[in-house]
Amino acid sequence: MSQQGIHRPAGSATALHQAYDTALLDLDGVVYAGGAAIAHAVVSLEAARAQGMHLAYVTNNALRTPDAVAGHLTELGIPTGADDVITSAQAVARLIAEQVPAGSRILVIGGEGLRVALRERGLEPVESAEDDPAAVVQGYGGPDLAWGRFAEACYAVARGVPWYASNTDLTIPGARGIAPGNGAAVEVVRIATGAEPQVAGKPLPPLHRETILRTGAERPLVVGDRLDTDIEGAFNGGVDSLLVLTGVTDAARLLAAEPRHRPTYVDADLRGLLTPQPEVTVADGVFRCGGWSASAQGDALVLDGDGGPLDGLRALCGAAWTRAGDGACGLDAGKALARLGL
Repeated sequence: MSQQGIHRPAGSATALHQAYDTALLDLDGVVYAGGAAIAHAVVSLEAARAQGMHLAYVTNNALRTPDAVAGHLTELGIPTGADDVITSAQAVARLIAEQVPAGSRILVIGGEGLRVALRERGLEPVESAEDDPAAVVQGYGGPDLAWGRFAEACYAVARGVPWYASNTDLTIPGARGIAPGNGAAVEVVRIATGAEPQVAGKPLPPLHRETILRTGAERPLVVGDRLDTDIEGAFNGGVDSLLVLTGVTDAARLLAAEPRHRPTYVDADLRGLLTPQPEVTVADGVFRCGGWSASAQGDALVLDGDGGPLDGLRALCGAAWTRAGDGACGLDAGKALARLGL
């Protein structure tokens, strides 16, 4: 098999916190879930920082200010300054500021994070379509955002006012489960107006650009739990990524991933920052990692051997992604994943 047609997770002989100068960390599903720290996150991040890795927290959630996010992380035991937090609110505020006159009024449909970011760019947040806004910006406003706020956006957008969105994540994780995200709210305005917003958040370039500008990262590693935002964002930015299995992505979704959703590395949680990553080798169509070997046979993925479940998953990724090529893998992985307990 030609090496050119092979797709598999990468290996790293060096621990990731030494191979990369900056970790660009997603928050929900990576560092915390429902406000509480995910297992091993605090200790792992402290160890990575102590050994010289710069930690930056990059979130599509535009509701909270960087100060609020930093305060929350510090309370969890992860000392963080506001300068270490980059939000989609900051990215969309920069995007708007580049396209409207200085000091313009901006109709805000969202929370305080958006208002603070707009003021940082010299723009004036307003609340009504009758305030003669130069643009409309929409970001997650929390579960109590009034329905009438969407109407204000629709009135302005229908008149031709430029429309921006911090991000279009359809869902957001919470303590009680999965709730509608800003993308669901954006759909309300899209359906009512037929318009399309400019979007700043992951996986699109504006947030990645904002992150690099604010951190000065030269060898960044994106760390996330979502294939369609974190991993695709890294792909679009041309940088490496680490998928952790503490959030929304499970093993089956990972195996089915198309190229833009395939992470460079895969690990269980943030302890993966502190260790080398095992190599996945291939010979005669069989992918090996640790004590496992995986191959695509007929319409199924087949797994043989023994060892840690993550090594088995990495081998299966090689077999699945290579069979799929530039598409998404549709092979049956049920029996193989059952052997791994995944």
